[in-house]
Amino acid sequence: MVDSWERARHALTAAGLPPDRLARLRPLTGGTYNTVEELRLTDGTRYVLKIPPTAATPGLRYERQLLISEAEFYRAAARADVPAPRVLASDTAFLLMTACPGDPWDGSLTNTERCALRAELGRQTARLHDLTGPGFGYPSGALGPLAPDWRTAFSTMFQAVLDDARQYRPALPRPLDAIAHTARAAYDALDEVATPRLVHFDLWPGNILVDRSRGEARIGGLIDGERMFWGDPLAEFVSLALLDDIRRDETFLAGYRQAGGRARFAPAACLRLALYRAYLYLIMLTETVPRAVGEDHERWVRDAVAPELVSALDEIDDLARAR
Repeated sequence: MVDSWERARHALTAAGLPPDRLARLRPLTGGTYNTVEELRLTDGTRYVLKIPPTAATPGLRYERQLLISEAEFYRAAARADVPAPRVLASDTAFLLMTACPGDPWDGSLTNTERCALRAELGRQTARLHDLTGPGFGYPSGALGPLAPDWRTAFSTMFQAVLDDARQYRPALPRPLDAIAHTARAAYDALDEVATPRLVHFDLWPGNILVDRSRGEARIGGLIDGERMFWGDPLAEFVSLALLDDIRRDETFLAGYRQAGGRARFAPAACLRLALYRAYLYLIMLTETVPRAVGEDHERWVRDAVAPELVSALDEIDDLARAR
């Protein structure tokens, strides 16, 4: 059995921190795949340690070596001057990082706070999207090396989750062959993406910390960057407006454009956006099986996510016919 304290001391040592100063270790909830722990030293300093699941743990194909992608996201965020954890030490067995201030974004925000934060988030997201990578795809190598073009990378990503769905057999609103056929109708639009840019791809409120330590609500950190990839920044808008439409979020888009982000929704862009929605919602439906999420969550995904997958597929059909 793994000694969590010994594992934490090892991570601290790797980061050049005194392992004998470890005073407290507690698990953090909210993660859905990795084990996450808070380490507190005798001087009160907090760090966060992530441990991947064992090799035998069932998961989706793209989830292999997630910590590699997460570390890459945090290092990139530091270059963009975006608040996020800073990597202290990492390898394939752990990731040790600084702790960001704040609590997950929730319904306690006032309308004024929410508007200010959405604009701030837009500006931060634009700074992230200004960063370019060496190729397209997941930097973890889970689905192979980075690709020279976005169509190759994304079609591989979509095929991987189709293969996962064939393996795990989740309840889907349409047959897999029909989903694959519809997705292929949008692949031509991927050729418009010429530059691989940083995409977090999991910026739902639970991964955005809100810090009130200085009075005014500010974004304390963008966390859980493990699902990042180098690709089309338009894909970011799916999780930023999870189960909704980013085109209705004028406050976010104003902040995004203010910081230099380009958000134009021409027909080809809308086709790609629908394709990325289909990708994320197919992931959300498929992962319920290997994660054994429980009846209540499975029902929520079936009721809330499945209709959004159908909507995205219908939009692909409509837009592809109009091209």
